[in-house]
Amino acid sequence: MDAAYSAIRFFQSGGVFMYPIVFILAIGTAIIIERYAYLTLVSIKSKRVWKRVLPLLEDGKRENAWQLVIRSNAAVSRILSYGLERAKLRGSGDEVQMAMEEALLEFVPRLEKRTHYLATFANVATLLGLLGTIMGLIDAFSAVSAADPADKANLLSASISIAMNTTAFGLMVAIPLLLAHAVMQTKTTELVDSLEMATVRLSNLVTTEKVSGKDVS
Repeated sequence: MDAAYSAIRFFQSGGVFMYPIVFILAIGTAIIIERYAYLTLVSIKSKRVWKRVLPLLEDGKRENAWQLVIRSNAAVSRILSYGLERAKLRGSGDEVQMAMEEALLEFVPRLEKRTHYLATFANVATLLGLLGTIMGLIDAFSAVSAADPADKANLLSASISIAMNTTAFGLMVAIPLLLAHAVMQTKTTELVDSLEMATVRLSNLVTTEKVSGKDVS
């Protein structure tokens, strides 16, 4: 109860700039939840499809692999479908990989979507906190100038303490947003790397089949 009361008092004493910082926190939290859920879902679905497709590709059953990927909406399925289509046209391993890289380039922006806003919101929250503190200090010095000389020191220290609340709150919002931004970027990079690995693996399998004379369609 005391903690909740202290938090409310801290917020109220910060001034009007606390409200836009709360708004940024709300939007940033929504982006974090949506991006984390989306990236996790894409990763799970892609791994599930890849585990089923890889044995078929290794056995040279491209048609079965093709039927599997076109029925799936996983990210790796769309990318592999480009490669398998090129392989059906007797494309080389390099051509197959280029087709899949084209699909990957189309898909990467979806993975990175909205993540960059987290870093921007963190910077804006910090700047709003500083702006709120500066405006609070301006008001504090204006009030102190008209106060009784004996009370100026106490009044000034109290006003500065209140004005610093906005900067503190801005940093409390900015730090988690920056950490979340780093986590989302890492998760996106790992997912892109796994998709690139799949493209290389399929192109290598196609090249191996052609070299061994086992070109299967």
